[in-house]
Amino acid sequence: MTTTPRTPGDATSFVSRNPADPSDVVAEFTAPGAFATADATDRARAAQTGWLHGGAAARSVALSAVAGAVEAAAEELADLAVREVGKPIAEARAEVARTVAIWRYYSQAPYEPTGAVHETAAGPGLLLTRRRPHGVAGLITPWNFPFAIPSWKAAPALAAGNTVVLKPAPEATACARRLAEIAQGSLPSGVFTVVPGGPTEGGALLSTADVVSFTGSTAVGAAVVRAATARGIPVQAEMGGLNAAIVLPDADIERAAAHIASAIAGYAGQKCTATSRVIAVGAALEPLREALAEAVRALPVGDPADPATVCGPLISAWARDRVGAVQGDVSVLATGATGDGPGWYAAPTLVEKVPQSHRLLGEEVFGPIAALLPADDLADAVRISNSVPYGLVTSVHTADLGTALRGLDRLDTGMVRVNAPSTGVDFHLPFGGAKASAHGPREQGHAAMEFYTSSRTYTLAP
Repeated sequence: MTTTPRTPGDATSFVSRNPADPSDVVAEFTAPGAFATADATDRARAAQTGWLHGGAAARSVALSAVAGAVEAAAEELADLAVREVGKPIAEARAEVARTVAIWRYYSQAPYEPTGAVHETAAGPGLLLTRRRPHGVAGLITPWNFPFAIPSWKAAPALAAGNTVVLKPAPEATACARRLAEIAQGSLPSGVFTVVPGGPTEGGALLSTADVVSFTGSTAVGAAVVRAATARGIPVQAEMGGLNAAIVLPDADIERAAAHIASAIAGYAGQKCTATSRVIAVGAALEPLREALAEAVRALPVGDPADPATVCGPLISAWARDRVGAVQGDVSVLATGATGDGPGWYAAPTLVEKVPQSHRLLGEEVFGPIAALLPADDLADAVRISNSVPYGLVTSVHTADLGTALRGLDRLDTGMVRVNAPSTGVDFHLPFGGAKASAHGPREQGHAAMEFYTSSRTYTLAP
């Protein structure tokens, strides 16, 4: 994606390109600006009362219809994700299937209880608690999951009775617009709006929405949190990750290596849950070193439209160059293939002998590269895992569940996955990280319904 600034005070043009073939322009648009974004929020606010008061059944039917419409367009949407954001087709199809499941899951949420009845401490009367929607939910989303992330934010917000204004990453504008078109076919006017653009539109949405949910980089997320907090509105921000895979000596090494390699380089490592540090405990180091190096070399790299591809192109030339720039001062243990053609490809890479001060051990690279690190024992592995500013997810590979459980509670991450890749999300459970990886309440599952509503207490005296 490229942006073309115009004269001061004028609009900004955006171009979304196919990462596998940058000459293929997927979308061109001019950002609408701050005032148009504010107008979109006003229209959403005007539509919110009718959407809420239409009742649970109407919201349930509408969200179920969105699920059906997304499912009917599944192959079209998967192809669009391949073309616009370079997602391998197998992953794109899986993301669309998850998107359908998300809308179906939340289509039942309007029927869930919104409060409770309590006895008074003394005397007659009634005490009630009730959760009510905030109003307009401002959603700021990244490009790497162009259908699933907007959906897992929008669906619970809508189920609770909010309306939605979505500001997608410019690189995923065509995907966001198509998702909105599909959703708008089943929703009343003004209930789901997309505002394309960049920081200007994002800032305007932050200034006008009643609740904000953000997924993206740590730096931008911190700014979003500050702006929303200054206004006194609820905010959640899911940001970066520097995730570790811990491999104990009793693990199935071949299986662990396969899981970790896919988590390093699946979708070219462009997931906040990707593995970027591999911590081998004691005697696991040498067999894992060999098995993981072989697994990285064997990863299929190439055209994301090929069903066999695991690692496709990076989202931009800048992203590709950043991966190459972090390989200095380390020993490269293994590299995979580099994709053919004009796309922004980077070879999957496993490095070792990484200095403690190296960028790979302190910054999220967002590419198909990981460092292999030795640990003396489980306690040392936990210490290494916790030594970074981030805390999103850790994978632990072992045959002894008791050993895993003894170490799990000492990990400073919001999610722990045992004998599974660090990548992967269960949409019906809370999703989120610790430390610099997240701010505010969790996403997904019942946690999302709580975030998109506020609690009220009613006292009914006779």
